[in-house]
Amino acid sequence: MDDTAIDIAAMGRLAKALAFISGPKHPATLALQLAAVSQNEHDIKKARLLFLQLKPGDRKAALMMISDEN
Repeated sequence: MDDTAIDIAAMGRLAKALAFISGPKHPATLALQLAAVSQNEHDIKKARLLFLQLKPGDRKAALMMISDEN
């Protein structure tokens, strides 16, 4: 598996975690879901930007949730 496939899979897990934390209709959640499905470079960049704009606590909680899945 290449690095892109790993990132896409992680984005899908991150979208699920963020849906729980921020809600399924939050712009960052929707952007991550779209990026995971489309795998389009523009969508991935937008999702990353929106994720980085979240409150630090929300980002940390989402990352902790997906780290527990491994």
